[in-house]
Order: sequence, then structure tokens, then C-alpha cells
Amino acid sequence: MRLLAELRVERTGFEVNVEFEVRSGSTLAIMGPSGAGKSTIVNAIAGTQKIAGGRIELDGAILADGRRHLAPHLRGVGLLGQESHLFPHLDAARNIAFGAHASGAGKAAALATAREWLARLGLEELAGQRPAALSGGQRQRIALARALAARPRLLLIDEPFASLDVEAAMDMRALVREELERTATSAIVISHSATDALALADDLLVLERGQVIQRGTVEQVFAAPANRFVRAVVATLPARHPRSIQEGQP
Repeated sequence: MRLLAELRVERTGFEVNVEFEVRSGSTLAIMGPSGAGKSTIVNAIAGTQKIAGGRIELDGAILADGRRHLAPHLRGVGLLGQESHLFPHLDAARNIAFGAHASGAGKAAALATAREWLARLGLEELAGQRPAALSGGQRQRIALARALAARPRLLLIDEPFASLDVEAAMDMRALVREELERTATSAIVISHSATDALALADDLLVLERGQVIQRGTVEQVFAAPANRFVRAVVATLPARHPRSIQEGQP
């Protein structure tokens, strides 16, 4: 998988104009203050926002340019957001099965995939429960399973930990990282929290008013912020890289 994005989107008062790449099997974090254009980028890649210029290319296929706009359901792009957006009338197993079915699996195969995910996440006892009966952390785990059951070429992760308590957020970060690595799924992470975003990411892009201020690996940007603005964006990082904390390293 390789995503190449060179996109321009008109916003009120400024223009989002960025260029970046997501390498196969890697995770890119995009950080910046509210209104910097992070969600605009996610929406453009997902297909819910048309671009004014440039192009978005995934595995050599054009998703969007100044003239073409591929429908969201044809892009092979998944989403894990702050809200789980599970179907309230479906139980946990059928919510996950929906993701597998969307990628072409038949009904029986989709339900088998759902059972495999529930077993892997240790949530078998919740198979018949509807979202209203689940905790926030459980709903997000089911949402992650549904997103990955669809076998997306790229997963967009848009602040999925913001509504969770500290312990649930830490567990969810570790689970997301583990499953991205296990499934070799490439991802883009959007977050206001350096701890959340950088616990998952290999590379980092810092955005201000639609412009890229600094890009590099997580380690490069953290070790050498380009200016005061970037330093403020990454200032919430702990003394150790968040991933080492999750893995129990000293």
C-alpha cells in the first residue's frame, strides 16, 4: 500500500495545501491546533470532501483530482473515529460482520470473521449485545474490529480515544497499534494529544492553517522541533516515547 496525497481544499479564511506520503505498513500522525485542516485532510482522503486541486492516489489508483472524485465506498479506506458509529439495531457480532460483508465476504463467512475478531479481542460474551449495552471502550473495540474486518487498504484514525477514560484510552492505544502491526494495515492518525497520536505513529506531520510546518519521523520531530509552534504541539509528550510506556520498557 502506498498513499500519495497532494491536495488543495478551500477553507473559510485560508487554504489547505499539503503534500505527503504514507508508506506501506506505516502510520502517519497529523497534528495541529483546532482549525488547522486536519479533519479536512481526513475527509478528502475518505471521499466526503472534494478537493479543489491536486490528486490523491492509493496504490496507483486515482481517488480524486481536480476533475474526478471516487465515491467513498469504492476507495478501500476505513475509519475509526471518536464516536464508534455502530449500528444500534445490530448486535456486536453483526456489526463486525457488516465490515467483512462490505469487503465482499458472504453472510456465513462474514459472521465467521466476526466470531474470530470477538475471540481475538476476548469479547465473545458480547456477541449478542447491542451497542447501547456496551461500555465506551467495548464499543470502540467493536468499531476497530468492524473497520479492520473490511480489510481496508488504509485506515483513518480520527481522535478515537478522546471520549475514553485514561485507562481505557491506554488499553485502546495498545490494541490499535497491535492490530495495525498484525494486519499490516497502513494508517493516518489525527489527534490533539501527542500521547495518543505518537503512541501509534512512525512519521509525523505538523500542520498550521492548512500548511505543513514540519515533517519527519516521530523521533526526529520530537528531538528537533523546527520552531516554537512545533515545540508547543509536541510539548505534551512524556519524557519517554509513549510506545515504550505501553510496552513496559524502562
